[in-house]
Amino acid sequence: MKELINNISRRKFITLAGGAASFSALAAMGLPTDWATNNPEIDVDSLNIDKISTDVLVIGGGMAGLFASVKAHDAGAKVLMVSKGRLGASGQTPFAKGIFAYVPKKEKLSIDEFAQAVSRSALGTNNPAYTKQLAEHSLDRVNELKQRGFFDSSLYNKSFSKPINERNIPLQERVVITHLIKENNKIVGAAGFSLDSEKIIFYEAKSVILCTGAGGFKPNGFPICDLTHDGTIMAYNIGAKVTGKEWNDGHPAKSENAAACYDGWGDMFEKKPETTSVEIRHDLGIDMNYTAYINGGAAQMGPPGMGKQENTVVGGPYRPEEFNNAGGHPGGEKEGEKRPPRKEGKGGPPGMGGSVVGGSSAGMSIHKAEGIVPINDQCESNIPGLFAAGDALGSYMAGAIYTQIGSSLAGSAVQGAVAGKAAAKYSKTVKTASISSSKIKEIQEEILAPLKREAGYSAAWVTQTLQGIMIPNFIIYIKKENLLKGALAYVEELRDHHLPMLRAKNFHELRLVHETANMIVTAEMKLKASIMRTESRCSHYRLDYPKVDYENWNVWINIFKGEDGTMQFEKQPFNTWPV
Repeated sequence: MKELINNISRRKFITLAGGAASFSALAAMGLPTDWATNNPEIDVDSLNIDKISTDVLVIGGGMAGLFASVKAHDAGAKVLMVSKGRLGASGQTPFAKGIFAYVPKKEKLSIDEFAQAVSRSALGTNNPAYTKQLAEHSLDRVNELKQRGFFDSSLYNKSFSKPINERNIPLQERVVITHLIKENNKIVGAAGFSLDSEKIIFYEAKSVILCTGAGGFKPNGFPICDLTHDGTIMAYNIGAKVTGKEWNDGHPAKSENAAACYDGWGDMFEKKPETTSVEIRHDLGIDMNYTAYINGGAAQMGPPGMGKQENTVVGGPYRPEEFNNAGGHPGGEKEGEKRPPRKEGKGGPPGMGGSVVGGSSAGMSIHKAEGIVPINDQCESNIPGLFAAGDALGSYMAGAIYTQIGSSLAGSAVQGAVAGKAAAKYSKTVKTASISSSKIKEIQEEILAPLKREAGYSAAWVTQTLQGIMIPNFIIYIKKENLLKGALAYVEELRDHHLPMLRAKNFHELRLVHETANMIVTAEMKLKASIMRTESRCSHYRLDYPKVDYENWNVWINIFKGEDGTMQFEKQPFNTWPV
């Protein structure tokens, strides 16, 4: 009888037996009547498996993915683009409306002076090589976007599709990539599943470019509810180094029309994208969280996006009286290194605004300050053949705060183009990639395991539990060691007991399972990195270490998986390779 249960799926049984009559048939056969509701909706054994080969595999359909695909193709590589969502209409890309362009004839600062100004504002946390790269190439990328009609519409799909269609670059949408594949110490491809066709897909590729964005813990509000650090954790799992997990983006959310677009100061409207010029700032993004913590207000202490508060402070998350000191920052300053003053009455990070409090980006870091550690200025990781761009690359382009309005979109475009060219060049030096049959079998089992579990936890329930642990103001924004360690104990329980028991009954739930697993690993990284950095700097604030520590913490924290599978940490001094 048990053999019969194992050899027939719920879907196939109901099809054969006929709806409600099948439950009567179960009882007549002596089988448990809850079997039909606990077994997978998907007939796992009959799933199709595709294998596709290419030179360069681009994962992600945002601004970075667009330029990576186009430039890799133009450099002579065979390119395939895969996206979990729709081209130009998923992740954070469609919500950004300002793009930075450095115009040498109009700017007062030279590129070197621009990089120096960013470094002063970011307290040295930026990588000057990527800061200069942004300025040097941003105008060219903006001009290309103009030619494609990017600035003519608030929607991006049409302008993104134009260069892809002109080059006949194959595009697969609504494909969830779950694994990067490394063999013989180099990347050989990736694997995932299609939400629409319900099949497993293996991609053999000479090089892979991660353009998967950043992520969060799916808090209330857009635009990060479908971003869950997938690329970062996939890369970490095969040995890539990750950085920037202690920094925090503090975008608040509107409780109404959360998906609408916002201008630089929080007024809601639908607008076409526009260019911005040099304007060095120091938007910490967590000042309102500090005010809520100090002054109280239950609405501000729950999940971000749930409460409203007048934003009456400017500056960083320190004592309220310090907010009014234009140009100052907590913990004192080095002589002659004051940050540029902020506009009076304009608090919070660019893109959101002054009448709300919270963090619809809870779990996400500052743009370009989190992701895969680059080993050079070509967006290359420590895994041969693996590249990353945009918010998937921990380039520290603007440092650990948001220093230049519009640099997020521009940085993604610039880095996408750089990574595309570099990946195409690398692909010419290696043989055609091939994934071993043993690796295919191993990964196939890992992808489908949640569909085969007869009991366990739903991804939605575990995600809600994780949100309750990580999103509170006093965990992710206003940090103390005892609270961080308490949250870490809960997250480690999710990691050790709940994550191995996540289950799904269809491909939608399977996507949620893999996303939840990535969020749990991300939470562990963020808590451990926040405990490790015993100072306050930029968007990382420790109540128990409120000052900047220039002597011990002029370093980035990198995270990697040790040989025994445990999470390991290292310090990388700022600016350790030539500019």
